Amino acid sequence: MKQEILRLLKEEKGYVSGQALCDRFQVSRTAVWKAVRQLEEEGYVIEAVRNRGYRLTGCPDRLTEEELGAAIRGWAGRSICYREETESTNDLAKKLAAEGCPEGTLVTADYQSAGKGRRGRAWSSPKGEAVYMSLVLRPDLPPASASMVTLVGAMAVTAAVGRETGLSCQIKWPNDVVSGGRKVCGILTEMSAELDCIHYIVMGMGINTGQREFPEELREKATSLLLECGRPVNRCRLAAAVLEEFEGLYARFLEDGDLRGLAAEYNSRLAGLGREVRILDPAGAYTGVSRGIDEEGGLLVEMDGGDTRRVVSGEVSVRGLYGYV
Repeated sequence: MKQEILRLLKEEKGYVSGQALCDRFQVSRTAVWKAVRQLEEEGYVIEAVRNRGYRLTGCPDRLTEEELGAAIRGWAGRSICYREETESTNDLAKKLAAEGCPEGTLVTADYQSAGKGRRGRAWSSPKGEAVYMSLVLRPDLPPASASMVTLVGAMAVTAAVGRETGLSCQIKWPNDVVSGGRKVCGILTEMSAELDCIHYIVMGMGINTGQREFPEELREKATSLLLECGRPVNRCRLAAAVLEEFEGLYARFLEDGDLRGLAAEYNSRLAGLGREVRILDPAGAYTGVSRGIDEEGGLLVEMDGGDTRRVVSGEVSVRGLYGYV
């Protein structure tokens, strides 16, 4: 009931009468008052005026179940698990997925004590300054298709950031979103599968929203939406926008079973398209010109002799990004 009251207060520009809330939820005025008090204890500012009712005048910038539940409309985030602090939202989401949680379960946290990036790297996770969320998916696809979900997620982030901030971010293949040549979001996709089926996919996102500064080793590589657009960004609205964008893109991906219907749109956002890129391959680094992704998400790199290599793993450094010049 508390979450539904919050949703109604957000939707109504004026006051909502206490009696209207009682009638809607078939509860007493005391029960409504207690729910409002709980919301106030969580940081919401609610005016209560005799004979007029309640009006929401301020919201905390938190990714709680109540705040997200009032903002999310689709299946992504239908079930929300919020922790003020956790080691890793991906690890918690994998645990819930293994226990049978439904597709669309969203795990969020205000702080990660052991955030993870690709290839086992640590992910800096300061409290209250970023979006940390992981979404459980259960697609009817072969395991080989799972990596493409990361690219769909990156597209959703760029679209949502554009909606909420006006910034035109780019994607650094395969899993980073960049603004002004610096990383603003990383995506980590993990999977549990057998040879012929996927049990679940967990897509984790870390979006830098409010950081004003970064550790010295990250200052040339990382940025935040606050630094890029010059104003605070509400984390809940951004998270809800990412999920909404993802639903539409993911539906198109599932319909095709690959990225054939999304590749052109992805390439329009790809950092370094048509420019020289450096591929850090375990067998030896090489350079070529980025020609975008194919329908399976591989990066096509044109070599000096005119041949094209298809990159499916490894690190990609793009001229002008992450200190590569």
